[in-house]
Amino acid sequence: MTPLADLADPVPGGRPGDVERATALSGELSGRGVHGIVLSYVDTAGVGRVKTVPTAKLASAAAWGVGMSPVFDTFLANDSIVTTDVLGSPDGDLRLYPDLDQLAVLAGQPGWAWAPVDRITQEGERHPGCTRTLLRRIVTDAAERHGISFKAAVEIEWAVGQGPSADGEFVPALSGPAYGAIRQVELSDCTADLLAALAAQGVDVDQLHPEYAAGQFEISVGALDPVAAADCSVLVRQTIRAVAGRHGLVVSFAPAVFAEGVGNGGHLHLSAWREGVNLHTGGDRRYGMTAEAEAFAAGVLSHLPALTAVTAPSPASYLRLKPSQWAGVFTAWGRETREAAVRIVTGTLGLRDQAANLEVKPVDLAANPYLALGSVIAAGLDGVTSAARLPEEITGDPARLTAEEAKARDVRRLPTSLTEAVTEFRADGVLRDALGPVLADAVIAVREGEIAAVHGWDPERIAAAYRWKY
Repeated sequence: MTPLADLADPVPGGRPGDVERATALSGELSGRGVHGIVLSYVDTAGVGRVKTVPTAKLASAAAWGVGMSPVFDTFLANDSIVTTDVLGSPDGDLRLYPDLDQLAVLAGQPGWAWAPVDRITQEGERHPGCTRTLLRRIVTDAAERHGISFKAAVEIEWAVGQGPSADGEFVPALSGPAYGAIRQVELSDCTADLLAALAAQGVDVDQLHPEYAAGQFEISVGALDPVAAADCSVLVRQTIRAVAGRHGLVVSFAPAVFAEGVGNGGHLHLSAWREGVNLHTGGDRRYGMTAEAEAFAAGVLSHLPALTAVTAPSPASYLRLKPSQWAGVFTAWGRETREAAVRIVTGTLGLRDQAANLEVKPVDLAANPYLALGSVIAAGLDGVTSAARLPEEITGDPARLTAEEAKARDVRRLPTSLTEAVTEFRADGVLRDALGPVLADAVIAVREGEIAAVHGWDPERIAAAYRWKY
């Protein structure tokens, strides 16, 4: 995203110079017809939450933050509330401090700008439930302890429907086949406006194309540092929804728009770097990986069962996570193997020093992107610390392996329900320690709340309940 101000990294309670910058920005934004600022974060359940302020109040928000209850750390997707020993009560207040460096004028929402926030206590301390703070901390620790930085991107898939529908049903707005030219033409005006809006917001788009499922599209954006990549994911979805609405369409980012068939993914792409050199190429390990890149991939692979409680956090996620649908539901890896949960992307010859990365596939857009990226990086760094090695790779579809072949390759089925995923997360001390007790307990409480909310429901009812939540 193109910044509107050149600012340092956030610190609790606001940053030196932010008030002056915000004052100047509010005048500039008002001159551009911007009347309000969307202050954005994502809660533990993966739902985007916002407050807004008039443009004239941006300096006040930068100085003192904007109040919002910490209870949203334990909101469920249906807006009911669960509790932990420290979260979920009506008591207390947090301050939302906008990150002015990421502020963007919303081309799809004339009159509005958008900024992600850091959530800070009234005493000026970092809130332990703030997932943006968590991700920044993990990235900083990686640089300090390992000398490693990261580039990341979140793929975004969504289904385009006729709308709005009073009964909540989804009717695809497109009739063309998967990846088809017909579908591209059918949505041509809307997607052209989307590309224009994203370009105006400084979002670097790599690809935009029809996808497999009914009415489905996918967008890929350029890699950024992980915090900016998570911010970008939130901003892109805000823009897709707004532009579609201006064309009389509705969109669903839910993991499973319908109970059956292919759902919407939110695959993560990650690469580790040291001093400007990509560690996923030019090494002496398989497919050019350095020892650290292989260890990072092995760490992610080994923690995948527990990671699914973070990367696939909705009961609807498990309607999507099925074998032989390119969702990556086995603890398997392979080069350019789209059925593997960890796909090694080498890139095209001549571009590998920039393009090589790994893709984590059992991820959907119900996941809080800050929490998902932070957890995946923590898992990978655990592999780096232990100098982990990857098991034998797979080719083809791991669902076709015999029991003996799967055992020899250490290929196991990932959790088939959110209940199983929570059990794995509870048992994974590395991930829980990385998140800290307050956030780890919130993850467990929210997931268990979602499980209880849909107890006894059939798949069709579950899909419908989460269709419009993300």
